[in-house]
Amino acid sequence: MIRNLLWFFRTFWISTTLSILGIVVSLYYLGIGALWILIVLIAIEITFSFDNAVVNAKKLVHMSKFWQTLFLTVGIFIAIFGMRVFFPIAIVVFTAGIGWGEVVDLALNNPAVYAEKLEIAHPTISAFGGAFLLMLVLHFFFDHKKEIHWVQSIEKPLKKVGVWWVPPVLAVALVLLVSMLPANHHPEETIKAGLAGILVYSAIHGLTAFLGRHTPDGGKPGKAVQLTGWAAFTMFIYLEILDASFSFDGVLGAFAITKEVVLIAVGLGIGAIWVRSLTVFMVRHGVLDAYKYLEHGAHYAIGVLAFAMLGSLILPVPEAVTGLVGIGLIGASAYASVKAKNAATKPQKAHA
Repeated sequence: MIRNLLWFFRTFWISTTLSILGIVVSLYYLGIGALWILIVLIAIEITFSFDNAVVNAKKLVHMSKFWQTLFLTVGIFIAIFGMRVFFPIAIVVFTAGIGWGEVVDLALNNPAVYAEKLEIAHPTISAFGGAFLLMLVLHFFFDHKKEIHWVQSIEKPLKKVGVWWVPPVLAVALVLLVSMLPANHHPEETIKAGLAGILVYSAIHGLTAFLGRHTPDGGKPGKAVQLTGWAAFTMFIYLEILDASFSFDGVLGAFAITKEVVLIAVGLGIGAIWVRSLTVFMVRHGVLDAYKYLEHGAHYAIGVLAFAMLGSLILPVPEAVTGLVGIGLIGASAYASVKAKNAATKPQKAHA
């Protein structure tokens, strides 16, 4: 038991230390009553962002240990203060047309009004985040180089038509369709933000692929390329934007639990720390190699989230439903991975 605790602390010492510090500071200023809300917010962030950790791990495995550490340290700062503090304030500033000082004052002293102002930005956030994540999913399933298939009846036909222009064309078509539906009262925001999400993903994905091909051994099959320099920096930016896209819905949904902005920032921030720690853990312990369908389950879950974000422009989609479906898909992919691994080892045991 003690040995397991020591291993856990050595593995996740940064996350554990920052979590304890955040909880202690929150309880000091807000009282013991804030503990339950903090636990709920942390659990929501970890549960709903586990698919983010899986996808991040797949990308992070191609980065050097220096950039992996940077993702875990500097990336945590960006995730907490950038996405959970700065971004919600910036969104209200630009959408409500009021100054930074006034928005900060609302966030600290009148969180209910601040939450209402943030809700105004919901169509823009959902369209951008939904389109960005949709591009991620489409690129994965329409990849003609993809060799491993979990749900073969779906994935094999998609691979056959996997050419570079299919994902953006499908994403643009879906964004335009959603914008034209009568129940969508924000068609202009849907088109602008949706196309922006598609363009941002395409630009970063294209630049990352280009720089990756021009790193040493980047064009040689079978080489485990460790990205450095501009290629690693571009991948780092890509992961930060990916994290932002996953964070949009969580930040908005957190206001349904509490209107305390500081509590939301701390709770979701601690959750984000653990998501990043899990990402690095999966990379350094080869979790994705051991669970070959886990990446597939994560992308199906992301697809559900992308459609939920775009669908929320028409009717409300409960975050709990999206999160539970996502966890179910990831759990099913993990189970299928274990089952496939056991089936592969049985003949070897019998022969031995």
